[in-house]
Amino acid sequence: MTIFEELKWRGLIKDITSPELEEKLNNGGLTFYIGTDPTGDSLHLGHLSSFLISKRLKDAGHNPILLIGGATGRIGDPRPTTEREMKSIEEVEHNIECLTNQVKKLFGFEVVNNYDWTKDINTLDFLRDYGKYFNINYMLDKDIIRRRLETGITYTEFSYMILQALDFLHLYETKNCVMQVAGSDQWGNITAGVDLIKRKLGKDAYAFTMPLVTTKDGTKFGKSEGNALWLDKNKTTSYELYQYLINVEDEMVIDYLKIFTFLSKEEIESLEEENRLHPEERRAHKTLARCVITFLHGEDEATKAEMMSKALFTEDIKNLSSEDILTNFKDMDKVVINEEVMLEDLLVNGSICSSKREARELIKGNAISLNNTKITEPTYLVTKANAIDNKVYLIKKGKKKYYLGIFE
Repeated sequence: MTIFEELKWRGLIKDITSPELEEKLNNGGLTFYIGTDPTGDSLHLGHLSSFLISKRLKDAGHNPILLIGGATGRIGDPRPTTEREMKSIEEVEHNIECLTNQVKKLFGFEVVNNYDWTKDINTLDFLRDYGKYFNINYMLDKDIIRRRLETGITYTEFSYMILQALDFLHLYETKNCVMQVAGSDQWGNITAGVDLIKRKLGKDAYAFTMPLVTTKDGTKFGKSEGNALWLDKNKTTSYELYQYLINVEDEMVIDYLKIFTFLSKEEIESLEEENRLHPEERRAHKTLARCVITFLHGEDEATKAEMMSKALFTEDIKNLSSEDILTNFKDMDKVVINEEVMLEDLLVNGSICSSKREARELIKGNAISLNNTKITEPTYLVTKANAIDNKVYLIKKGKKKYYLGIFE
């Protein structure tokens, strides 16, 4: 397959600005850029597909530039419904530093900051040198602007398109950057850049967009959607990411393998067939989780995430450290244990059971486990000596409810 055919097969091309782009992508040698605004101090899974395209194109002989929007991030691009919350300058600067370090570590490509070439442009120069190339009717026709007209849009948001077009023009003139790659929600902004280069320089530039990565119900991955899975393992642990990916819908897992991994067409089609014949084995899901975590955090983290997942349901939990448990299971409900206590009292004192009667019934009914060992005696003594690292118990109630008992 050519690189264009592969991107199409993986579902990574939605719109292109010119039919010529297919041949240019296949021939290699293009300098292109992809960007993100510093709205957070880490990329999330919704960004990953876009940034992985940079590596795919790099491997096909192209030259990527990764842009952090230090300027555009100060005003924010228009959202479909309401204006973005304005970030403080200090927060933007902090996010720029974090994202730059993260991108360099993950991809090793050149990183630029659009604040560097916009900070000295005054208002008159902005209007004279760039604003005159934008017809208001042209801007109003862009989908994201048109959708905001009913609810209202500020001049700041309205100007965002010109700033992003200015980025493309600057990189074209200074780095011979002839292509931009972006998510499909940026189509209006990137075509504005292509048009600005044509009008101001009389030169051709190119762009293509990718479909936004969504869940089964069509919700996109993103911080503003409240379901962000951060690429920084200190914000989303490898275990949390593993649990999410291992549990994605069967209907979505093959699409995610195409988007988030570098597995070949043959390897993915083989997993698709295995998933069809033996869905209970979840081979495709396990492969997806391992590939993503290995790419982001390394093989050791992927192995540890697999071990944590297995340990949650077996007595292997006793082989983990209390630090691993507290870090990776940090969202579990917690019960503080101040001293040695009988199990039935612990369940009541920790609000796991509403009464001693309920606690005894659950314990005698094999519905309570400590560190994945069934306890059938209500007066069983919960002590530090039997806790993991003399500190932690994993308490399981029924089939799915977990708590962390922590000695203080």
